[in-house]
Amino acid sequence: MPSSAGLTRRQVMTTSAALAVTAVSVPTAAQAAGSAASASALDVVAAMQPGWNLGNTFEAIGADETAWGNPRVTRAFLRRLKAQGFKSIRIPVTWGQHEGPAPAYTLDPAFLARLKEVVDWALADGFYVLINMHGDAWQWVPDMPTRHDEVLAQYTATWRQIAAAFRDEPRRLLFESINEPFFNGSSGDEQNAVLIDELNTTFHSVVRASGGRNADRLLVMPTLGDTPDQPKIDTLLATFAALDDPNLVASIHYYSFWPFSVNLAGYTTFNAATQQDLTDTFDLLHRSFVAKGIPVVVGEYGLLGWDSGPGTVEEGETLKYLEHLGYYARYRGLTTMLWDNGSRFDRRTTQWNDPSLYAQIRSSWTERSGTASTDQLFVPKGKPATDATITLNFNGTRLKRIDAGDRPLIRGADYTVSGSTLTIAAATLGRLTASQEYGTNAVLSLRFTDGVPWAVHVITYDKPVLTSATGTTTSLVIPTAFNGDKLATMEAVYADGTAAGPQSWTTYKQFNVAFTPDHAAGTITLPKAFFDEVTDNTTVTLTFHFWSGAVLTYTLTRSGTAVAGTAA
Repeated sequence: MPSSAGLTRRQVMTTSAALAVTAVSVPTAAQAAGSAASASALDVVAAMQPGWNLGNTFEAIGADETAWGNPRVTRAFLRRLKAQGFKSIRIPVTWGQHEGPAPAYTLDPAFLARLKEVVDWALADGFYVLINMHGDAWQWVPDMPTRHDEVLAQYTATWRQIAAAFRDEPRRLLFESINEPFFNGSSGDEQNAVLIDELNTTFHSVVRASGGRNADRLLVMPTLGDTPDQPKIDTLLATFAALDDPNLVASIHYYSFWPFSVNLAGYTTFNAATQQDLTDTFDLLHRSFVAKGIPVVVGEYGLLGWDSGPGTVEEGETLKYLEHLGYYARYRGLTTMLWDNGSRFDRRTTQWNDPSLYAQIRSSWTERSGTASTDQLFVPKGKPATDATITLNFNGTRLKRIDAGDRPLIRGADYTVSGSTLTIAAATLGRLTASQEYGTNAVLSLRFTDGVPWAVHVITYDKPVLTSATGTTTSLVIPTAFNGDKLATMEAVYADGTAAGPQSWTTYKQFNVAFTPDHAAGTITLPKAFFDEVTDNTTVTLTFHFWSGAVLTYTLTRSGTAVAGTAA
């Protein structure tokens, strides 16, 4: 389950398995069962690509699997999911709330039967399935430093029952020891390493001792926090070496370079630093595990900003991230599982809430797509249009044509291409924005020789206008005429130039956390979370950066709980 962290803790996760990308044919359930029974761990994990998470369901804290807003899982839903192209499904499970007291910690048989029903449906339909210990990792397992024996006893009893319940399931069912483990009150890295090793080795011994098909079932084990930095990887490698078991799988998570993932510190684009974080991480995983014959499951990937609110990471920048992630995961032999808490593939409608996102992800499983430096072209309202240039990222493809709706543009007249520079002619932009309505007037579809088309929104805009307002430290709502423009980020500084507001190490604040634009309603809201970190009796200058390039300043004055905002 995604969680935010400081800049010093990189979040990690992936999309696409390079070893699996050539597995195109879909075997029957019987064929898959036979294949998995004799396949190496590398082959099984490769065949799991691509994967998907049944998030916010069996790990939900509450009455049942619907407690966090998702409907009950049906076999029809699983079949619709299979039709989307996924080969494996990770089912996060929280066990503690379904257990009796010590020392037996008896699992609720009704809950166990329901989970087994869903697992069996998925297996029968040809999925590889991974079940884990999920929410327990932030409920009672973190107390291991101070309640060592009690935590280990519950962990052991829980896995003993899980292993017994599923011991006869086919080898296409995998077990994962724990999700994103961490420990409260430990003495530091050395103790953390000892404790995560103890959890993983206990899990291994319990499952293997249970017999049946658990004798060679693939067992997935994470680094501390599912984080891929070298010391944590070294700890897991030491555990694997000691266990000397060919059926072990390493687990990490990847949610991109953290500032980009949440739109903080000015990382509004999938820039060179963000791309380097991805390639460095996947290179490390390949070098540390895959090159040594140990498969890697990136058990969750996505962007942390998806849960913050709409628009946290701009659409085109998100698509570029997913395109590169899919390609590089394939290149480095990583199998990936999309984190979906119900907001990606709608559980009720069985439709993708963002079809463009799904199209890009699906394409990345097998091929590269051409992209561009932007998916937005801003044309000033009431002024003659001028030529506009965009840098193309060919990614090994070639640009075939550009369509404006159902009408192809004419190369040499409507646009030209020189090297990687695409120029859209002024006359063409003038024609496309003839309505002069604020917002998107036309969408250009850049069609490359491979992959999905790249959409460029041609937008009519005026410079936005902010209005003075009053409020409190609970909330200040700034009336804003966006005039077709969109907000990219916001800076906040005191009079001496130092950063104001949360995360004071940067002047650029976190999108949809320290400020929230509502383009439809015409407002920018500064919530309590922003003012909680603003010193009383001070003046703060806000600088709003818009995607058109427009920059506006706004002055805040705080006195007690009263806040006044003045437009420049």
